[in-house]
Amino acid sequence: MKSNSMCFDFATRGRVAFIQSCWHREIVDKLRDSFLETFSTLDGRPVDVFEVPGAFEIPLKAQFLANTGEYAAIVAAGLVVDGGIYRHEFVAGAVIDGLMRTQLETRTPIFSAVLTPHDFRSAGQPEFFAKHFVSKGMEAAQACASTIAVVN
Repeated sequence: MKSNSMCFDFATRGRVAFIQSCWHREIVDKLRDSFLETFSTLDGRPVDVFEVPGAFEIPLKAQFLANTGEYAAIVAAGLVVDGGIYRHEFVAGAVIDGLMRTQLETRTPIFSAVLTPHDFRSAGQPEFFAKHFVSKGMEAAQACASTIAVVN
């Protein structure tokens, strides 16, 4: 049996937040647009879109938004690429850890569409990821809508 203190009615919260980093905007925008289009057909509630400079800033923005209590869910989108140094692994790990910690502390579902591809700079890869981010946007919308429907 569920404890009432652990039961939150996310379905009655009015909005969803979508946070995106601005690095590689031309690719991340495809994920955002795909998410917005798909989510509107699945759920229909309004989505507030927020931008941050890079992926590293996403968890802090997610925490601010989750703490308002206004959002049924938060979706994070970004692209962290291997620039030939190990910094991308640090950034990716910090982002995912921060999002998970925020989700657990605030009890607001948070979805990560922050992707960290290998070989991003190889021939044809930016075009591949531009297409791939469209499908990831649809998947994020489906996961978000499904979770809102069942988590309470």
